Amino acid sequence: MATVKKNDFVEMEYTGRVKEDNMLFDTTEEKVAKENGMHDKDAEYSPVVICIGENSMLKGLEEQMIGKETEKEYTFEIGADRAFGKKDAKLIRMIPTSKFRQQNIQPMPGLQLNIDGVFGMVKTVSGGRCLVDFNHPLAGKDLIYKVKINKVVDDDKEKLKSLLKLHLHVREADIEIKENSASIKLEHSVPKEFQEEFIRIANRLVPSIKKMEFEVKETKNK
Repeated sequence: MATVKKNDFVEMEYTGRVKEDNMLFDTTEEKVAKENGMHDKDAEYSPVVICIGENSMLKGLEEQMIGKETEKEYTFEIGADRAFGKKDAKLIRMIPTSKFRQQNIQPMPGLQLNIDGVFGMVKTVSGGRCLVDFNHPLAGKDLIYKVKINKVVDDDKEKLKSLLKLHLHVREADIEIKENSASIKLEHSVPKEFQEEFIRIANRLVPSIKKMEFEVKETKNK
């Protein structure tokens, strides 16, 4: 059993719900996702490793985990102001229905849209106009997280794998560590600027690793 500190890497399981109606919005447990009709066949349901204080998850959640003990379960309540913020009236806009029809989109209440990279949801459709809410879907909601803190992660390889998932969206990597150097082999190449940014982050959070190199795995021709 250990006490969680800022900058610790911790392995955890969690389920997040909206306090108001107990609606599930996120979970690491496949059984819970299936029971709530939220199962995604492409999602990875397993414990996650995060670095406390890096806002890998909600800042309000990570702050409450500091000082808690591993191998225990906790329930954390996070107010809207510490979660996804309050609703901003400026992010609710009226858009002509014709703009959607030009793109062969038939707007209807509840339709989720991605407009110029910004997520929005159609609230109402009337009189040739649509009311679209560009607030985060959980804005204005108080949340409840049930969290099990499994352990504090000490293994540098596990730490690097968690950072690869978070910052480069890489699920599979072969990592070899010798003394204070890490060789990271990936399925696909990563742009040099992304590599450099990742190395900066990893050097700060895993200071025992002084040098990192990226390689692409060799593919065998059949």
